[in-house]
Parts: sequence; C-alpha cells; structure tokens
Amino acid sequence: MPITVRAVEYLEDFRLRLTFDSGESGVADLAELVRTTPRATPLRDQDEFRRVFLDEWPTLAWPCGFDLAPEYAYRLATGKTPAWQLPPMAKSA
Repeated sequence: MPITVRAVEYLEDFRLRLTFDSGESGVADLAELVRTTPRATPLRDQDEFRRVFLDEWPTLAWPCGFDLAPEYAYRLATGKTPAWQLPPMAKSA
C-alpha cells in the first residue's frame, strides 16, 4: 500500500519533520536535493522553502510548483523503502 504524508513541519535550514500514515515519523534533510536539482532552485530561498504544504494527494509541495513524492520523502525521513516498493523476495525476508 502506498505511503502518505500526514503532517509536515518546517524545522530549520532545509529540514522537515514528517509524519506518515504508518505512524512513523522522522526528519528529512532536503539540502542536497535543493542544492542539486534545477527545478528546486526557488527553494534555495529559505522563505520559499518554509512555505511547504501538503497538496490534495497528499504530496509535499511548494507554491513555486516544486513537489516531492511521499515515497522519496519517506526514504529521506526514515532511511527505509516503503514495503510496497520492495521486491517480493525482500518482503518475506
């Protein structure tokens, strides 16, 4: 089953505290993503980065049009891959 973000809280710099529908939570540091992704250039402005919100999917999104898949955010915040994305053999291990 796909993972969804239930809550997002800006912390500092390029860090967000994320809570997922699985009940898990963690801190995602997006500094590297913001620094290296051309579409994320507007987020280098801290005022713009702080404007993060959950859109209707719910996906992490910003008014500048940048968004981030919940699965990727989950990996950043927890260090784990969502179970539904694992190969069949890895799920039973």
